[in-house]
Amino acid sequence: MIRTNNLRIAAEIPLVSPAELAREIPLSDRAAETVAESRNRITSILRGKDKRLLAIVGPCSIHDPEAALEFAERLKVLSDQYRDRLCIVMRVYFEKPRTTLGWRGLLVDPGIDGSYDISRGLRIARRLLVQINDMGLPAGSEVLDPIIPQYIAELISWASIGARTTESQTHREMASGLSMPVGFKNATDGDVQIAINAIVSAANPHSFVGIDRQGNTIVLRTTGNTDCHLILRGGKHGANFDRLHVREAAQKMTEAKLHPAIIIDCSHGNSEKKPERQALVLKDILAQREEPDSPIVGFMIESNLYEGCQNPNPGGEGLRYGVSITDPCIGWDATAELLHEAYERTTIAYE
Repeated sequence: MIRTNNLRIAAEIPLVSPAELAREIPLSDRAAETVAESRNRITSILRGKDKRLLAIVGPCSIHDPEAALEFAERLKVLSDQYRDRLCIVMRVYFEKPRTTLGWRGLLVDPGIDGSYDISRGLRIARRLLVQINDMGLPAGSEVLDPIIPQYIAELISWASIGARTTESQTHREMASGLSMPVGFKNATDGDVQIAINAIVSAANPHSFVGIDRQGNTIVLRTTGNTDCHLILRGGKHGANFDRLHVREAAQKMTEAKLHPAIIIDCSHGNSEKKPERQALVLKDILAQREEPDSPIVGFMIESNLYEGCQNPNPGGEGLRYGVSITDPCIGWDATAELLHEAYERTTIAYE
């Protein structure tokens, strides 16, 4: 018989099941408490019941767990200090979508060497998430591969769907079943309607093929996720954080019968990927927040221990500690200054 299947598959490598990984690296009581409380707080912010400003802050991507933990420890201090006005979530991104080729993230290629030791990447990612949540600091992450949430979603308080995948039916279905609030970014060309359509879709029930905790292939039936919102991140035609774009996006959400909750990404198209411009974006956001009925509920900052970025060498050799290997970030001192300014200009406080 002529062979017609797996003609381009080089290898089939067994992978640990989600249940096995959870037994190996269990969710602690402290981590579970952090996730549950922060998800409730974020949901209240999105629904307008809690007027704290949501701040999603951290590296463009995680490649060094040691540096990530140091960043988390520093961010936890500010989270506690500013908790009455800000809800701070650490950006802990393990997967990176690529326009063509490039490093795909710690979870997929933890060795930064093209070995794609995904089993090791899953273990590093889950252990790091447990450690961060054990500090009492919530974690947010982009969900890219639809299988991965079974391994780490119980440790994520907020998730995003990226600009390249917002239009994907697979990601809309996945978001409809996720247990945390989910933000959809506008498309890379700046199209906001695509993200609004995604929010409407994800709010409704879906049925799709996935895996269970034992790794078995199953049909997942979801209830729909009503805690989805819009992220404005700019596009190839320019920024969209200004008052006009924000109000237009809010109007489109209202017309779609959605509560207009909007987070502004201070990086990407809104800063032209120039990290120092994130401060200018945030200042504009804070001014808009002072206006009545502002739909802005939060912001995102790409930040690391040290500013800038570096090209990843094979195997991670010679990398500078605490410096991004993907998009350029602002450093810690600038991060602390921006969070302080956000705190000072967010006047509604909670106990």
